[in-house]
Amino acid sequence: MAQRAALFDVDGTLTSDNVWKGLLTYFQRRGERRWTHLAFQAVHYPLFFLRKLHLLSEADFRRPWSRHLPWYFRGSDAAQVQTLAEWVAREYVAPMGRVDSLAKLREHLGQGDVVALVSAAPLPIVQSIAQMWGVSHAIASSAEFKDGHYTGRMDGEPCIDEQKAVYARQYFQDHNLEVDFAASYAYADSYSDLGLFEMVGHPVAVYPDEKLGEVARRQGWEMFGRVKEKG
Repeated sequence: MAQRAALFDVDGTLTSDNVWKGLLTYFQRRGERRWTHLAFQAVHYPLFFLRKLHLLSEADFRRPWSRHLPWYFRGSDAAQVQTLAEWVAREYVAPMGRVDSLAKLREHLGQGDVVALVSAAPLPIVQSIAQMWGVSHAIASSAEFKDGHYTGRMDGEPCIDEQKAVYARQYFQDHNLEVDFAASYAYADSYSDLGLFEMVGHPVAVYPDEKLGEVARRQGWEMFGRVKEKG
């Protein structure tokens, strides 16, 4: 029998800031991965300013950013990354959880729905966040792992934008979960998550960006939280 699902984006939806900042903070506080961070800044900070000047699309900025986050895992074994992921969840993400969004998450858990976090962040981090909030399913970007260590590369496309819907469908198929998408819910804050919204019968725009807010009002979707103004 098909089950109802509730899919939750993480950054900006369940949290008030971006999870990836916790990854950077972890190493900065320890004085580790300095060269990795310098390389990351050298590649991506120019793109940040191009985006601010509207010379680069949000999608073209976000995809390489997500794809390169596994640089910070390079050479680490599973235990080291697990320690990192648990620190990010407990020390960085927990304090910035949105009370109203988490209440919705707990409501779906209480109703016995299939609740899943769907995020562009690396999978070990999203799994630790999910565990912290009592969620059984974590759908996220996969960092390549070979011969007992992370290579620093992404294993496939990042779970971002339209890929979130692709990842979610594949996850449910791989785990033999029959989902009634028409009865299901999706919660997200970004226009780029339209693919996730189009999967389900009940899209919910949470603290939406301006573009998503416009679509939500036009479509008559449920919406809560203040609309984010363009930065």
